[in-house]
Amino acid sequence: MTTATADTFATLLEGFFMRRLMQQQRASPHTIASYRDTFRLLLKYMHKHFGTSPSKLAFEQIDAVVITDFLGDLERERGVSTRSRNLRLSAIRSFFHYAAFEAPAHSAQIQRILAIPSKRGPRNQVCHLTRQEVEALLAAPDLCTWGGRRDHALLLLAVQTGLRLSELTGLCREDVRFDTGAHVRVVGKGRKERCTPLAKQTRRVLQTWMRIDLPPECKVLFPSARGTRLSADGVQYLLAKHVATASTACPSLLGKRVTPHVLRHTTAMDLLLAGVDRSVIALWLGHESVETTQIYLEADMTLKEQVLEKTAPHVGKSGRYRPDDQLLAFLAAL
Repeated sequence: MTTATADTFATLLEGFFMRRLMQQQRASPHTIASYRDTFRLLLKYMHKHFGTSPSKLAFEQIDAVVITDFLGDLERERGVSTRSRNLRLSAIRSFFHYAAFEAPAHSAQIQRILAIPSKRGPRNQVCHLTRQEVEALLAAPDLCTWGGRRDHALLLLAVQTGLRLSELTGLCREDVRFDTGAHVRVVGKGRKERCTPLAKQTRRVLQTWMRIDLPPECKVLFPSARGTRLSADGVQYLLAKHVATASTACPSLLGKRVTPHVLRHTTAMDLLLAGVDRSVIALWLGHESVETTQIYLEADMTLKEQVLEKTAPHVGKSGRYRPDDQLLAFLAAL
């Protein structure tokens, strides 16, 4: 490869996806899709603002100023969250780490891009369902229909195991074992394999589903009506439908935006309230780090109330502060 060829942006980007992500890192399809979407947005931004065809972009045109403006445009025009903005930046950084080895002549430009900081945003407490809300949700599907029995089995498995959406839709018949130590096997983020045990009720529901309703020739555990894998949108649709039904019996669901990931949060909170150690919860959910599980401790109001009950209250007196100066009054009102 000549220096001129190595320095073209199009060539480097193709090499990044084909060699670095697919061959060397063996990145998951979800990671590749996320990175692909990031660069599609970036290339469209470059074409809109600079009029340059993506295939003719020079490496020098994509500098730290352009990347910063692009990230700002995502927030202003597309209304993306801080987290989504940082995910796009992470994909761009990954490419320029690769480019640092392939195009060392541009090291100064690359280092300036890699120095772009992530943006700090508000950390909202995780949304999860209460026991009453979960029971109402599981009772929502119509068990007199094939689709209702499938949805009930899927939702029960999701709440009990805390599987990610991609892990649920990717399950095959052979991934579920009912012999000694009944469990479900998945390959999660980073291609890490893990096995999650099944509760007795979940095992019975899945056994009935697979024995009676699941066609013998179907390898997918939760197929669509056409026998194909459920899409992420399909799972979100059926979940929204059953949440709407369950909200009539449990009105508190109306104030929550219930997504498949909320069911995963619910599993984690159930384990935490049961006294399970954080390291075990991280292992159960397939977290890369125990620190990821910290968000559930922060959201657990019941645990905080238990801590409060164990402490001795301080004696306090109610009163109203009245500043004795106009400037102090102004500062106090800020």
